[in-house]
Amino acid sequence: MFNKEDALIPFNTSPLPSGPWLVFAPHADDETFGMGGTLIKAREKMIETHLVVLTDGSRGGDSKDLVQIRTLEVRKAAKLLGIESLECWSEPDRFLEPSQPLITRACSKILQLMPKTVFFPGPLEIHPDHRAAAILIWNALQKVRAKNVNPDPISYEIGVQNPINLLIDITEQCDEKRKVMEIYHSQNNQNNYPELVSALNKGRTFSLPAEKKFAEGFFRYQPSDLESSFREMTHSVIDLYLDH
Repeated sequence: MFNKEDALIPFNTSPLPSGPWLVFAPHADDETFGMGGTLIKAREKMIETHLVVLTDGSRGGDSKDLVQIRTLEVRKAAKLLGIESLECWSEPDRFLEPSQPLITRACSKILQLMPKTVFFPGPLEIHPDHRAAAILIWNALQKVRAKNVNPDPISYEIGVQNPINLLIDITEQCDEKRKVMEIYHSQNNQNNYPELVSALNKGRTFSLPAEKKFAEGFFRYQPSDLESSFREMTHSVIDLYLDH
């Protein structure tokens, strides 16, 4: 017999994870599209949050000033989201690699801030930079674990549904999230991302009570999961759908 639904998706929402938080976003906008409602809730609860944008976003449009434009957009969004600190590491867009120097840099940031929770993209994202970011931060978390630093690893969805075991209700935050998403004019000119992201958030309420109108999905890993490679861990999560 295959696993029941409650082994694959939550049927209730959860409280916010412990702060401080450190969010790694592949591009300027991913933090808002992926978990903007949750970040707004964190601001409302006075949870300290920090953001690292990994790439320069230079391939997300045709403007010769695109990098500067996207930097200004994320600064404005971060201010509205209540982000305490923002860093843009300016790795080449669409060519993000979990290189040793970048893993070391991510380790240093984790050790500097000592967050209780670290967020990174889910393993089944379509964009190659999203998947590279997931591997990068997983490897960094493995390294800081060797120093007895054990923040909770949590992945978040950006463009597509990923395996999740945690849902955050953003019904009361969805309107404000949409306003923050609209800051990213450079990307919304390419597609109607606020509409698409809102649809993803609406779809995540499928297993929730009717009064929950919008939710963001996450996967909370156990610190002991870091004993496995990210590939091994991802396969074990996918196997939940196949076990019987």
